[in-house]
Amino acid sequence: MKIAPPLRATRTYVQRLVAEPERVFPLLCPVREADWIEDWDPLAVFTYSGAAEQDCVFVTTGQPNNAVWFVTRYEPENGFVEMLKITPEVTACKLTIQLRAVADGTEAEVTYSHTSLGPEGDAFVRSFTEEYYREFMREWEEQINYYLRHGRMLRKAN
Repeated sequence: MKIAPPLRATRTYVQRLVAEPERVFPLLCPVREADWIEDWDPLAVFTYSGAAEQDCVFVTTGQPNNAVWFVTRYEPENGFVEMLKITPEVTACKLTIQLRAVADGTEAEVTYSHTSLGPEGDAFVRSFTEEYYREFMREWEEQINYYLRHGRMLRKAN
C-alpha cells in the first residue's frame, strides 16, 4: 500500500456572466454545454432527466484515457453544482461552480482541484498554473457570454 501526500493544484476564478443565474445554471450541464462549447461531445451521458441532475454520470474523450464525470451535488435553487472527474492513472478532479446574482448578471465562482494519480498526472498538475487556468476560464467566459447574448455558439476562426 502506498500512502503519500497528494500532489494537487487548486485554482479558482470568478467569471462575470451577462445573464441571471436562472438562465446560466441550466447551461452547466454535459448535454447543454454542446449548445455553447464548440467540439463538446461527451461519449455517453447517464441521466434520468436528459440533462444534468444529482448522480448524473458522463464520459468524455481524453488522452491517455477517457474521463468519467460524476455529479455529486446539483442544487439549482442555490446555483451550485459539484462534479468529480476521474481520468484513470492521471488525475482525480473536483469541480465546483457557485453562481451569485449581481446587478448586471451573474458571478460564477469556478474552482478546479486536480490531484495527481501518477507520473502523467504529476506533469499535468505542475502545468496547471494560475496563468493557464486564467486563460482557460476567460475562454469559457467568452463562449458562454456569447451564447447568452446571441443564442448561438461562438465559432473558432478557421
